[in-house]
Amino acid sequence: MAGGGLAAVGVAKERAEQYEGKVTLYVIIACVVAATGGSLFGYDIGISGGVTSMDEFLERFFYGVYIKKQHAHENNYCKYNNQGLAAFTSSLYLTGLVATLVASPITRTYGRRISIICGGSSFFIGAILNASAVNLAMLLLGRIMLGVGIGFGNQAVPLYLSEMAPTHLRGALNMMFQLATTLGIFTANMINYGTSKLHRWGWRLSLGLAAAPAILMTVGGLLLPETPNSLIEQGKKEQGKQVLERIRGTKNVDAEFEDMVEASEMANSIKHPFRNILERRNRPQLVMAICMPMFQILTGINSILFYAPVLFQALGFKRNASLYSSALTGAVLASSTLVSMAIVDRWGRRVLLIGGGIQMVVCQVIVAMILGLKFDNGEELAESYSVILVVVICLFVAAFGWSWGPLGWTVPSEIFPLETRSAGQSITVAVNLLFTFIIAQIFLSLLCAFKFGIFLFFAGWVTLMTIFVYMFLPETKGVPIEEMVLLWRKHWFWKKIISTKSDQSNGEAKL
Repeated sequence: MAGGGLAAVGVAKERAEQYEGKVTLYVIIACVVAATGGSLFGYDIGISGGVTSMDEFLERFFYGVYIKKQHAHENNYCKYNNQGLAAFTSSLYLTGLVATLVASPITRTYGRRISIICGGSSFFIGAILNASAVNLAMLLLGRIMLGVGIGFGNQAVPLYLSEMAPTHLRGALNMMFQLATTLGIFTANMINYGTSKLHRWGWRLSLGLAAAPAILMTVGGLLLPETPNSLIEQGKKEQGKQVLERIRGTKNVDAEFEDMVEASEMANSIKHPFRNILERRNRPQLVMAICMPMFQILTGINSILFYAPVLFQALGFKRNASLYSSALTGAVLASSTLVSMAIVDRWGRRVLLIGGGIQMVVCQVIVAMILGLKFDNGEELAESYSVILVVVICLFVAAFGWSWGPLGWTVPSEIFPLETRSAGQSITVAVNLLFTFIIAQIFLSLLCAFKFGIFLFFAGWVTLMTIFVYMFLPETKGVPIEEMVLLWRKHWFWKKIISTKSDQSNGEAKL
């Protein structure tokens, strides 16, 4: 339900208990195909770090970094400190930020499928340009097209998954996006490990294989049904009800259908969703749409995943050892996401976010202590400490994989009423990509400046976001999307923000 007067109707009816249906093969297949969009994001995260550690790639496009890398006396933390190299990684995410804002009205007006198709097509073009690049300009153009694909895909896929999934399994099915992301990272790391042995053209194969998940996403988008919510929002109520009956496996969908129709009527009365989302009654959702993706990136996970081979080489690991270690972290991330999918709808979102935050802080402090006490400039870590370092980093990645990794996407995608859902998802993706861009651009400089202190920097942010969840995020487990507004009206803090007489009157006047 929406806010204001209509929200009050939702409180009175609370039709969630009347929802019927089961998990059908149809909805599972649809969600699997849609979640493939996450593999685009993951593949690029994994492939970028591996490629930028390959001598052949550096020699062609970033010769200055290649020369610094050969000098044994160079500060280990600063060997890769190059703004051009950082721009290669980060340019994609700046483009994605702009693309997701463009994708929002397209997703709302024409449906989720069209954005999924646009995202897959753009990513395919970017992969071909990168694989065939002969100069830096062509390489960056390819990154821009990849960014467009990421922007459209990340905007539409989580929405699609949330709207297709039955309420009691929405968390697990929505996490298929994150699972596909982690599998994309793991696949990219393994490919990098293999192509690093091909020398002169291995990096081209690594970049070019990004076309494979792009094709899957594009073809899948052509075959997918539109979500019932989107069809109803477009005025195709009968078609929307038919799809709802098909994905729920029953004709008894009246309660859920009526909630969707009411939400759609409210959504269609809102002509400016981005303006509407700024209203006081939508303040909790707006704060979560900003803070959840921001904190997700400030865990420091993307720095480890982007630059894992670079980071491990900077810490004294040999070339193949660094790629192998980064592949290991990718495998840990994928497996831990499976754990989260299995327990999220039983344990809830808050328990996983808080527990994962505590584990990440402990791991980051241990890594900082090992590097601060046992790692000197120009020297490699002793083998025993290198093993401990990899194990602790894997524990950090595992904590992220079963907590903030998937839930950083799941929670924002499920809390918005239909009239602001597309705009809210755009804000979530835009904030995610903005902070991804910022961290990707400055991480190598921060690593050079802070040295081992970079892990304490991120540990501070993880501590802050864990407190934030404990104080301000209500449990969303088992709550239907269309009745999510009830949570904010019952929360100790948010009810003071949104439950005002003036706001109630404003909402009723709009009806």
